[in-house]
Amino acid sequence: MTAASFNRDRPRVQGMSRRQLAGVVLLVAVMTLLRVIYAGTLDLRTDEAYYWTWSKEGVLSFLDHPPMIAWFIRFGTAILGDTTLGVRLGGIVAMLVTQLLLADIVRRITRDWRAVALVVLLPEAAVYYGLLMAKVAPDTALIVFAAAMVWSLVRVAETDDGRWWLLAGVFGGLALLSKLTALMLLPAIAAFVVVPDWRRRWLLSPYPWVAAIIALTLFAPVLIWNAMHDWASFKFQLVRATVVPPVSLARFGEFLGLQFSLVGPVLFPVTLSGVGFMLWRGYRRRDGVAILLSTAVALPFAYFLWRSLRLRIGDTWPMFMWPIGFAATAINLWWLRTHGSRLAKSTAAWAMAAVVSGIAIVVATFFYYVVSDKPWLGRLDPGGAEAGYQQVAARAEAEMKLIGATWIATTDYRTYAMLRWELKDRIPVIEINERARFIGFKDPGVDRIRGHAGLYVVRQSDADNPLWAMTSAQRLPLAEVVRTWRGIAMETYVLGKLTGWTPDLAPPPDTPFYRWNLLADNGVSAR
Repeated sequence: MTAASFNRDRPRVQGMSRRQLAGVVLLVAVMTLLRVIYAGTLDLRTDEAYYWTWSKEGVLSFLDHPPMIAWFIRFGTAILGDTTLGVRLGGIVAMLVTQLLLADIVRRITRDWRAVALVVLLPEAAVYYGLLMAKVAPDTALIVFAAAMVWSLVRVAETDDGRWWLLAGVFGGLALLSKLTALMLLPAIAAFVVVPDWRRRWLLSPYPWVAAIIALTLFAPVLIWNAMHDWASFKFQLVRATVVPPVSLARFGEFLGLQFSLVGPVLFPVTLSGVGFMLWRGYRRRDGVAILLSTAVALPFAYFLWRSLRLRIGDTWPMFMWPIGFAATAINLWWLRTHGSRLAKSTAAWAMAAVVSGIAIVVATFFYYVVSDKPWLGRLDPGGAEAGYQQVAARAEAEMKLIGATWIATTDYRTYAMLRWELKDRIPVIEINERARFIGFKDPGVDRIRGHAGLYVVRQSDADNPLWAMTSAQRLPLAEVVRTWRGIAMETYVLGKLTGWTPDLAPPPDTPFYRWNLLADNGVSAR
């Protein structure tokens, strides 16, 4: 597809009434308000608190992920302070920008405002985007930059102007700075270049190659950090990519179940259908945009589906691709309508059902977490599983005053992060193990640790961690505290006095105090 054919094949703009457009805008505004309330009301998740601790550091990158999520949080807290809404502000903004990018992609291809309205509403109908995108994660940043890169490549197809490649390189670099999962978009970009008839033009043009250089240049902080630290984060991610647990149909089912729940029981199959039709049509007609959109979803989904037979796929990992799939779904419906397909009517009905049922589920989820006080899912509730840490922090502070302790020791990053968040760094909190997670972090207050009594706060299941036997620490159990949510006991913690030892904040890489604990539960910890 050349730029001339791209523009020639498009119909004139088809409109909606002003009342319909106003209704769509109002609905998006209401849903955005719900996300704001949700973000400001619910406790931070443990990973969110963990990323918040990153935002307090001045390092180039981190073991787990590139630094973009820390920058997103720093942006929000610079405006609203260290509040839950401040931490999550970046995700709320990213959602709106993603919707604008999707709307412009669909507008440029279809010139049909019905399709534009559909692609704006589809994310609102998915629980992950319509509500949970308010919870920040590296994927939050990846979603918006992946959409921006795809938008730039659509502009390449529309204008035949190679300079849009340079902007695609910028957004590609920012996507890599968000999460290494961005690499999964490379096959779609390669297919976009080599399958259509324009392959010779772009392969011989300097623009795509300069775009790649721009992306790598922007990714330089991660490369520099890794070069300085024995490629630690790449080794960390390589374990995830190469681990081979036994085949598990339960994990396979869990992955599909997450897609039905987070994307939508109707929207998930509707999106897969739209992507499938576009994939078949794109390669058959060698349509660059259709190839780009469909391959950017189909290949990552196929990979995750295959890996889910052995690996626990994190709930956020596939979420960068579904907004692109929403664009494919809206464009596919437009194509069926304009070509008089018999499938147009049923496809439109299913799309409408996806929007209506999905938004109803999002609103119901909002009321469950924000308004209701009933623990309908009990201990299985994903929100309740990470709530109630303020109870642990309050008891820890009280015990510290009783024994004269000046610092806190933990043995897992989740407890570490939540205590730092709840105590707002008034008290030094140290995770004594997995020190690779904290490379380059600033001094937490060694003068307040060395020679002073501490308080250890550990999960009951980890109270007898064998690492303690490798130290000179003297431990005296003091109390237990139960973290509860809506009256349900979620987890028990052991608190005790800690004397005779100062933790090594920079242990050698070949020691168990340095290495991360990634393998767990017959798979890889999902984050």
